[in-house]
Amino acid sequence: MSNKTTRKAFIKQGSMAVAAMMIPLHVLANTVNMAENNLYDVIIVGGSYAGLSAAMSLGRSLRKVLVIDSGKPCNRQTPHSHNFITHDGHTPQEIAAQAKAQVEKYSTVTFYSGLATKGVKTGNGFEIQAEAGDKFEAKKLVFATGMKDIMPDIKGFAECWGISVVHCPYCHGYEIRDKNTGIIANGDAAYHYTQLVANLTKQVTVFTNGESTFTEEQAAGLAKHNIAIVEKAIDSIVHDNGQIKHVVFKDGSTHALDALYNRPDMVQHCDIPAQLGCEMTEHGFIMTDNMQKTTVPGVFTCGDNATQMRAVAAAVASGNLAGAMVNHELVHEAF
Repeated sequence: MSNKTTRKAFIKQGSMAVAAMMIPLHVLANTVNMAENNLYDVIIVGGSYAGLSAAMSLGRSLRKVLVIDSGKPCNRQTPHSHNFITHDGHTPQEIAAQAKAQVEKYSTVTFYSGLATKGVKTGNGFEIQAEAGDKFEAKKLVFATGMKDIMPDIKGFAECWGISVVHCPYCHGYEIRDKNTGIIANGDAAYHYTQLVANLTKQVTVFTNGESTFTEEQAAGLAKHNIAIVEKAIDSIVHDNGQIKHVVFKDGSTHALDALYNRPDMVQHCDIPAQLGCEMTEHGFIMTDNMQKTTVPGVFTCGDNATQMRAVAAAVASGNLAGAMVNHELVHEAF
């Protein structure tokens, strides 16, 4: 090799070393090294609010933790998050980014960017395989994988979801108070929804999207509060960059609106808990006790995948509890 070639190689290596020095130390420390032993105390599948909360709790207990996250939270289209003290009005991305930056300060917590696709029981505990083929083992698992919304067959609904078509009066109701508001629901669910929304605006219309299933008593209650019931089938939503203008019915008629509530059907975002044998509730949530334990020993859960209380504050609280309970179990097993 010539001196010129050797000099070029040396310069290249030096440049790479300088570039590495420019990366923050906590980022270097918290990036998975595939050459290392991939056995962890805990693997957390899902790195949004609940998962990060669990990771912080475990990181503060010096547990070796891996957080696997695909980077596609269900609220990524929502412009602002509310009803979460200290972060009211921030974007979901801002909250998650700040949370991750704080968790990254704990050197025993590392992150892997990718989709977890398979889980099996092993002699050491559990093995999780990612879509890229990488495999990791842990004594305990925490699933913070959330739920996947199944959009109804209404054109324009998905584009408005989280913006002007929302699910939760507690999360979004204040911002759309006193607006011309619709609710797509029927029967008992619609009646409960209407009771909550009627406290926020006096302009409420219930769209049953077909024949009404309200009882006579429920229909009388709605009429008493001047809440109209529209039984026409909905074809589409006309909107401007996610801001609803009006709904279009299949008969061609329209109804102007500023906001719309609906709770779409949901399914588990991740099927690994089912692969491992975790029992589900009748509504499709992961069955868990008040300590965030599933029906499979060593497997815990937190966040939206185990509760109908779909809110940032609730997810953070359940993640904090899950982390503490996992550590509690590890402590008892060590003694």
